[in-house]
Amino acid sequence: MTEKPVALVTGAARGIGAACARALAAEGFRVAIHYNGSADAAAKLAGELPDAFALRADLADPAAIDALLAEVGERAGRIDVLVNNAGLTRNAPTPVMKLDDYDAVAALSRGTWYLTKLVLRKFMMKQKVGRIIQISSVVGHIGNRGQSPYTMAKAGLDALTRSLALELADRNILVNSVAPGFIETDMTAALPEPAKERILERIPLGRMGTPEEVAEVVAFLATRGGYIQGSVIHVNGGLYGG
Repeated sequence: MTEKPVALVTGAARGIGAACARALAAEGFRVAIHYNGSADAAAKLAGELPDAFALRADLADPAAIDALLAEVGERAGRIDVLVNNAGLTRNAPTPVMKLDDYDAVAALSRGTWYLTKLVLRKFMMKQKVGRIIQISSVVGHIGNRGQSPYTMAKAGLDALTRSLALELADRNILVNSVAPGFIETDMTAALPEPAKERILERIPLGRMGTPEEVAEVVAFLATRGGYIQGSVIHVNGGLYGG
């Protein structure tokens, strides 16, 4: 058990998730670092942060989510902040995309909903306080070629934010989304140079963002912003007018 506030960050081994874990640790949180396939990176990050611990779970599997939260409860006793960062993309034009690819993205969306439901029931509603922060995406608002399941999933996160904000406002639980634009991560690093150039032409600030710039907003929502509820905060260099 711990006296420190506890933050659970999903998909926290790399990229935006890892930056969020570091930013929350700097704010005094004990961070539960969720990962699925990046065990070495998660263990390294946990070793860098005070009192942090890494936990593996396939969020497409409800039983794995049950076990994940049981372990967080045993090790920390509480969850004050949930950052739903884990994401999955399967890219192909819609007419040729395989149903299995769509199902993989949809299964993670279902798992995010189920995880959130259990965090609320097992922790936040009993504590009568909590903050849920969704990491959605600008593409959930403007679309993107070849990513129809991913754009649907990210738009769905923002819709979930608004619904939960209405349900939980009288329980002292704040729910908001952070919608990054194009951020310097492994995913964008793999883009061909011509694709990167086309993206940069659409960003008024003329550059991609950094994971740390997204994490700054997450840390703010986790610790301050007490009158922000049901909002989608865009961190995208002006790509989308939100």
